[in-house]
Amino acid sequence: MSAFTLCAEDGNARAGNLLTSHGEVPTPAFMPVATQGSVKAVDSKDLQGIGTKIILGNAYHLYLRPGLGVISGMGGLHSFMGWDGPILTDSGGFQGFSLERLRSINEDGIRFKSHIDGSLHELTPESAILHQEGLGADIIMPLDVCVSASGTRDEVETALARTTRWAARCLQAHVCEDQALFGIVQGGLDLTLRKRAVLEITTLGFPGYAIGGLSVGESKAEMYETTGFVAGLLPQEVPRYLMGVGSPEDLVESVSRGIDMFDCVLPTRLARNGQLFIPTGRINLLSGSLKLADRPVQSDCDCYTCESFSSAYLHHLFKAKELLAYRLATIHNLRFVLRLMEEMRAAVAASVFQSYKEDFLGRWKPANEIVRREQKKKWIEAQMNNNRSDNSTN
Repeated sequence: MSAFTLCAEDGNARAGNLLTSHGEVPTPAFMPVATQGSVKAVDSKDLQGIGTKIILGNAYHLYLRPGLGVISGMGGLHSFMGWDGPILTDSGGFQGFSLERLRSINEDGIRFKSHIDGSLHELTPESAILHQEGLGADIIMPLDVCVSASGTRDEVETALARTTRWAARCLQAHVCEDQALFGIVQGGLDLTLRKRAVLEITTLGFPGYAIGGLSVGESKAEMYETTGFVAGLLPQEVPRYLMGVGSPEDLVESVSRGIDMFDCVLPTRLARNGQLFIPTGRINLLSGSLKLADRPVQSDCDCYTCESFSSAYLHHLFKAKELLAYRLATIHNLRFVLRLMEEMRAAVAASVFQSYKEDFLGRWKPANEIVRREQKKKWIEAQMNNNRSDNSTN
């Protein structure tokens, strides 16, 4: 069950409310990623304390470990992880992209080797829905086919067509009325294919739509163009979800183009590496300049970390490799992003979003794009290499 109410618009930017079986989600909304039933380094009380309204879990990873029988036997994912707010689960389609060397795709679904023990499994559109229904998520996603930014037009067109056929199968398999099944729009960077995908997926009549296949190696300009184009074609009355995007400048740019929901591991991954968000960009907690800094990371931040500890203390924790470092840094980065969502919502409601955007981007210094794209490429390659290593040692 879900219902979306559009509360305000300012240009293409929107503010709304998404009602789910486990509560209401004000939009724009960011979903911290709890891939394996845990947002790394923090617990449910931490998430509640920083204003989290909805989180994301991954059915692929939870299917492999601890297993759906374990989770459903303990009352579902909410009960299992001690989170009583809304949950969205991804089907595993992205893993079909990132674990390329461990899988094969045909019309039936995705056949893959477990990255844990090398065992063989098959994920079909029908089983993807069954798995997510067993988890008890509030919003679930269909199985789709994601293609890299460098994919050929034939590869992108084939993936698009299969994604549409699989979406219809997922819709037919979906029986839980208290869960909302969103559709996914693929099509790469080809706007003609994206338009075709929107027409095909919206014809099926989902209560929400996600834009997939972005933030996979393309430039920011390409991502923004595609996002705005697709958002402009999607129905006004339902939520629009941009998958896998979480850098602050991308969030602001995407909200300005009509996006309502986001998820990404970036804020938590950067936090664990000592990279914290502040209004002008990122700071490095490992920097020697912070050794004697008797001030919070961000003076006007209301998170537990900034209200309780100095930058010098956080610098020390990271230098000493103390586990507390990861929790405190993660709390700050997630609060920064969630507060950004709250500010954008307020700006839309007050019809001042454009000036808010200009002010934010005028202060914010993004990471070097060439470096960012290279880091993204290395991260994907590392995922594949780690999975191969897991297989060889189990």
